[in-house]
Amino acid sequence: MTTFVRAGVDSGAMTLPAAYYTDAAIFQAEQDRIFTREWLLVGRSEQIAGAGDYFLTQIGNESLIVVRDRAGQPHAHFNVCRHRGTRLCTEGAGQLGASIQCPYHAWTYALDGQLLAARTMQDVPGFDRADYPLHSAQIAEWEGFVFINLDPQAAPFAISHAPLIGKFSAWDMPDLRVAQTIDYDLECNWKLIFQNYSECYHCPLIHPALDRLSPSTSGRNDLSEGPFLGGYMTLSHDVGSMTISGKAAAKPVGNVAAEDLDRVYYYTLFPNVLLSLHADYVMVHTITPQSAGRTHVRCQWLFALDADPAGVADAVAFWDMTNRQDWEVSLLTHLGTTSRAYTPGPYAHSEGLLWAFDQHYRSVLEHM
Repeated sequence: MTTFVRAGVDSGAMTLPAAYYTDAAIFQAEQDRIFTREWLLVGRSEQIAGAGDYFLTQIGNESLIVVRDRAGQPHAHFNVCRHRGTRLCTEGAGQLGASIQCPYHAWTYALDGQLLAARTMQDVPGFDRADYPLHSAQIAEWEGFVFINLDPQAAPFAISHAPLIGKFSAWDMPDLRVAQTIDYDLECNWKLIFQNYSECYHCPLIHPALDRLSPSTSGRNDLSEGPFLGGYMTLSHDVGSMTISGKAAAKPVGNVAAEDLDRVYYYTLFPNVLLSLHADYVMVHTITPQSAGRTHVRCQWLFALDADPAGVADAVAFWDMTNRQDWEVSLLTHLGTTSRAYTPGPYAHSEGLLWAFDQHYRSVLEHM
């Protein structure tokens, strides 16, 4: 049986030094040691529903083609022709048909990356098409989400994410669809977004509407160390969901039942996912660092196909309001970390997941 407990910190738990939020060299180290070596959420399976469906994703300086082949398998190919390095695809998403063709010299690849045709190269002594497939990254699908890892030596997703396999099956997330997407460009460090999401110490002050719907003291966590952190908060007794109206936005999704009808689960998946599971919908934030002081956040709301648009709008309006409140204080915090007067401050017990995030983050950044 899963055990949920209050957050807590040890004596002496302090916030990160300023350099971790502001230093360009540390940001580059994060790109090299974290974002090119960890599993990153890049999209939804529904974006590559059929053979030849693709979308492009950018990880640091790398462009990748995420595509499904004729056998139904997903692939993440580096967007680089094996001939002269030309970008193969330039449109952000679309349908490739049966193959991927370079626009420069028409080298043509199967959807699984194998080289099918290379004009006139049969005349070159020793040339073998089998030697020049597209370079590809590791890819995995989980609960309708698509993850990529650029590190060929990284543990397979099913191993690295074993604690999450089957954990959220009641929500039937593969059957949900993106009902709304909002992109935010924020002038703050990416870690501040994670940290803000992981505590409700600030909620009575910054989110009075949220605090009325779900008391800030109701948080309990079952994952309290390592790459996956979080737990649940409860809804107030007369509240149906986290919406502007306080009413349920839709009927419960999947097989959500019993105590889960009165809870919202909040989890962080290091290093770029904030996953919020409500009884009637799922919300996911995808974090993409741009620089030490700039972060892109994509927020998406997942609903059942038959959800009422009015209910969707009710939920989206609530969280867009809440997001913007969070972004404002995250910006203020980032500005504070740039001051010569900033020094690490003590964490409260309710900020226990922030302390846990910091420990995992530093272990990955500094011990590789």
